[in-house]
Amino acid sequence: MEKIRVLIVDDEPLAREGILMRLALEPDIEVIGECGNGREAVAAIQREVPDLVFLDIQMPRMDGFAVIEAVGAKHLAHVIFVTAYDEHALRAFEFHALDYLLKPIDGARFHEALIRARARIHGQNLAALASQLEQMMTALKGEKNYLERLAIKSAERILFLGVDEIDWIKAADNYVQVHVGQASHLLFATMSGLESKLNPQQFLRIHRSIIVNLKRIKDLQPMFHGEYRVILQDDTQLTSGRSYNKNLQKLMSNL
Repeated sequence: MEKIRVLIVDDEPLAREGILMRLALEPDIEVIGECGNGREAVAAIQREVPDLVFLDIQMPRMDGFAVIEAVGAKHLAHVIFVTAYDEHALRAFEFHALDYLLKPIDGARFHEALIRARARIHGQNLAALASQLEQMMTALKGEKNYLERLAIKSAERILFLGVDEIDWIKAADNYVQVHVGQASHLLFATMSGLESKLNPQQFLRIHRSIIVNLKRIKDLQPMFHGEYRVILQDDTQLTSGRSYNKNLQKLMSNL
């Protein structure tokens, strides 16, 4: 039996491990590699030419869509997108008949996507798949919709929070902590995933674990080693990470 050669691309090690564990149960699957970022993925796809790619969309610096643009849709056999997008955004995948898995991944849904991938790969209708992928990429370029509200679930209720109300956001394990005034709310999301959905004209990532609303910044104070103390309107003090300094420098040059 000719095996389907699979590449797993996700910046979260636990997410890659989860997909790897599921694929280990499939005798016709051979995992040829794992990538933790977009640049590694582009190199691996060009080098290994996999039959199937599990591709995370929300990755820092080079997301899943940028990977497809760099490689070219015609050079990808089959892609199963892995995403934390909400249901509204997922319509784009459904409309173009492309497979996706919503985080956290459901076992039954994973099995269905894999069955469809097998059928398409063995059917070798690669031209049609490339066309569908190119059409979706064209549609995504035409319009970029950013979040206007967050739906924050708790045991008692669902809070709909306008993004304009947010002061800053902090990573908290598998969640993010959304700070609004004196209150904070936990949202099941990753920092890179949420960052990709927020308008970059309004929100800036200043640290691997901190995103700040630009309208809330009152003062920037240079520190040692090129870091900055970021002081918000309510006197909350945050510290930037050195690898994100160019974001702050770009902000200051624009001002």
